[in-house]
Amino acid sequence: MITVKLNKRDFEYDIHSLVRAFYPGVDVPLYLEGETQPEGFEKQLEVFYGEDGIRLIWRDADGAVLAQKERAVDDYEDRTATKNTLKALLYELLSEYTGQKLPWGNLTGIRPTKIPMGLLEQGWKNTEIADYMRKTYYTSNEKTALAISIANRERAILKDIDYQNGYSLYVGIPFCPSICLYCSFGSSPLSVWKNRVDDYLDALCREIEQTAHIWQGKTLDTVYIGGGTPTTLSPEQMQRLLEKLEECFDFSHLKEFTVEAGRPDSITAEKLQVLKKHPVTRISINPQTMNDGTLEVIGRGHTAAQTKEAFAMARQLGFDNINMDLIVGLPGEGYPEVEYTMQQVTALAPDSITVHSLALKRATRLNLFKDKYAPVSFVNSGEIMDMTARYAAQAGQFPYYLYRQKNMAGNFENVGYAREGAAGIYNILIMEEKQSILALGAGASTKIVSGGRIERIENVKDIRSYIERIDEMIARKSKIMG
Repeated sequence: MITVKLNKRDFEYDIHSLVRAFYPGVDVPLYLEGETQPEGFEKQLEVFYGEDGIRLIWRDADGAVLAQKERAVDDYEDRTATKNTLKALLYELLSEYTGQKLPWGNLTGIRPTKIPMGLLEQGWKNTEIADYMRKTYYTSNEKTALAISIANRERAILKDIDYQNGYSLYVGIPFCPSICLYCSFGSSPLSVWKNRVDDYLDALCREIEQTAHIWQGKTLDTVYIGGGTPTTLSPEQMQRLLEKLEECFDFSHLKEFTVEAGRPDSITAEKLQVLKKHPVTRISINPQTMNDGTLEVIGRGHTAAQTKEAFAMARQLGFDNINMDLIVGLPGEGYPEVEYTMQQVTALAPDSITVHSLALKRATRLNLFKDKYAPVSFVNSGEIMDMTARYAAQAGQFPYYLYRQKNMAGNFENVGYAREGAAGIYNILIMEEKQSILALGAGASTKIVSGGRIERIENVKDIRSYIERIDEMIARKSKIMG
């Protein structure tokens, strides 16, 4: 345990995230000066905000000073400058003490490309942005280059999107064939809800009908049906949902329509044929790994052979934009296992590949029962991430979007790769927060982007509550957005 003592509560998320980045898996409780210090700590960080600036003291369990740093703050009212000073100081202290350099430096947010994207829009040159990122955030040369190249590619992909007069639509299906070991989404096993899926669709269709008019004067650019696993719906249920969306929304200017087919064991020819009858332009078939032993450990309930069968079936039915999601850092997988997955996946020639670094969140079974999996390694490294990028490039795919999560294996990132013309537009829009998104379904989060500010309207995650309180969900949107 590493405790953090503060003389005032400020920038707690950034402090906690940065300490955890250097000490993954370690508990980092924060407490205010004068409160009782948690027991059983090995190290303590003291953060003092004073008139002359910020002072950090790093102590051992006996109180001996291991390292300390301080730096002046010109104006505490300048929140951005103060935060950058604090994070730079903390990064320097921990980096010097541990001998580590983090690939993303002191960046703790989930959207690193927002920084170069914003500076590009201000007219900065790539070289100027690179220098700024390395000096301000201590990002490595490789990650700096990755962020800037993706920001430039994103700008090119979004050049025809009208942020102000356009919007995107997200529809959530919160059911899965089974719950994966690492999953922290608000999904439920279909076996528990199979008799109430139609009740859920009743509520969802009501929300679709009652909210479609809210942005009627705007252009609908992209639609994304996610989850969960949307293809847990039967062909008839999927047909009902797609018909309701087409009935209520204007698809005439649609640039992209994605359905996350997801689990290969939920995909059938009948379901894919339903999707083909509607303006679906992009689907995902997500193996996560092509190693059957790992699939069994993480509870995926399908084999690598089923992934190949589902992919071949989709191609035969005419789907020409197929994404495949992979996860690096799964239990027991190192470089050879990930390389095998990349070989198998690129041999299928998908149109895009999204490489996720495993993020162990509190709500996952992998975290809740971590003692059971303690003997199993969770490995990620720069070499593995470089290898996945190399295989994607050899397959004619280039990075087009990027995001990070807390507690990622190796403190790396998630990167989307795509061939020319196959990038997921919705993925970029949601990560860069450039456009408002109307989100429907249990656990869905609507984002209203206006004047540089973002307002969120959350639907309840619990499926039963969503069904019972659907009128409340509709009223909440109508009040704020109407």
